[in-house]
Amino acid sequence: MTVVYKNKTLAALLAALLGSIGLHRFYLHGTHDRWGWLHAASLPLSSLLIVMMGNKIDPAFAIFLLMPLLLSGLVALLEALVTGLMPDAKWDDKFNAGTDRKTASAWPLAVILVFSLATGMGGLIFLIVRTADLFFTGGSYG
Repeated sequence: MTVVYKNKTLAALLAALLGSIGLHRFYLHGTHDRWGWLHAASLPLSSLLIVMMGNKIDPAFAIFLLMPLLLSGLVALLEALVTGLMPDAKWDDKFNAGTDRKTASAWPLAVILVFSLATGMGGLIFLIVRTADLFFTGGSYG
């Protein structure tokens, strides 16, 4: 059986950009990965919530209809950080054990990590602030 080389930079990029639908999990673990399917289920679940609620919900609370997709995205950004910060030797032992190629991380991975950290922290702060605004003021500030 041939083992396919898994690129750490590509895995981190997929997690950062398309992780909320589980593409990075399918790249690393194949289509039998349960966590990948859980990520993938967040998009139809959010869509279903939007269709079900329709015009019945106050626009101030509409952000919470996207909560499954937003949480999946935040988890994927965390997975991008974990993937990118894993030492190259450990990465090769885990994902590239049967190949002759060795991983050599370079500056594009650092850019992806900075993007993941900034986006994840911004999203987390936004969710905390929005939730506090809705809880304490009922959405008076936006």
